Amino acid sequence: MKILMLARNPNLYSHRRLVEAAEARGHSLRIVNTLHCYMNITSGHPEVYYDGETLSGFDAIIPRIGASITSYGLSVLRQFEMMGVYTLNNSLAIARSRDKLRALQLLARDGVDLPTTAFAHDPKVTEQVLEAVGGVPVVIKLLEGTQGIGVVLGDTKRSAKSIIEAFRGVNVNILVQEFIKEAAASDIRAFVIGDKVVAAMQRTGAEGDFRSNIHRGGSSKAIELTSAEHDSAVRAAKSLGLGASGVDLLRADRGPVVVEVNSSPGLEGVEKATGVDIAGEIIAYIEENVRSAKIEGES
Repeated sequence: MKILMLARNPNLYSHRRLVEAAEARGHSLRIVNTLHCYMNITSGHPEVYYDGETLSGFDAIIPRIGASITSYGLSVLRQFEMMGVYTLNNSLAIARSRDKLRALQLLARDGVDLPTTAFAHDPKVTEQVLEAVGGVPVVIKLLEGTQGIGVVLGDTKRSAKSIIEAFRGVNVNILVQEFIKEAAASDIRAFVIGDKVVAAMQRTGAEGDFRSNIHRGGSSKAIELTSAEHDSAVRAAKSLGLGASGVDLLRADRGPVVVEVNSSPGLEGVEKATGVDIAGEIIAYIEENVRSAKIEGES
């Protein structure tokens, strides 16, 4: 197979591992800078160009589109979809996952358990918002935040109101969620490919930090999921339509709750914590789906 990866930094661990895994299985994987792609949007003959070259003849696309370039990256990805190229995660699924509010609405619709979440535009209803999620402490999240950035704990009513009103005062959209105290500053990252969890790790925040992100100085270890946790992770990925994703869960007293679904999860943390060849699993999944698509096209 000829595989194309849309990514800006070919030197990232995740991207290097995907190249290695593809080549180990006899495929070629080329990385192109998403922002350097440009398109010819013509009826019946869509094309994508890169530095004057037509990008054609690829069997599959691996989109590794950074959050800051979501809009343009999805435009490029949609063009490949118009050309009939298989994509590991399609543009609609990525768009759903990047819109945190929309993602939560879809997950709730499909019966995936979530932390109680509130969203409002008017800062005058701050008290009602806090009541809606069960009172303080609460977790306040920027809709555009990633890797633990833009996630704040409001541990008292006064501090929570101040944070919410400050964000809304500068017209920043936020979510307010119940604080799952029993999770004890730990969460679970389940790496879902297709309809199964191929690896899972537990992440614990740095001392004094309620956030569990490894990027924020946390630690990780391999973990076995319960059947309920496995089912929640798979249902969450399926709800958003993602072929490969990182699903973040918390262990609440009432059972697993999903807090986020990442459409471009990093491989380094989970591969090193679990020893699972995630990159190889992704390439194998692409092989299977490209083969199935070709059989369907010939029938």
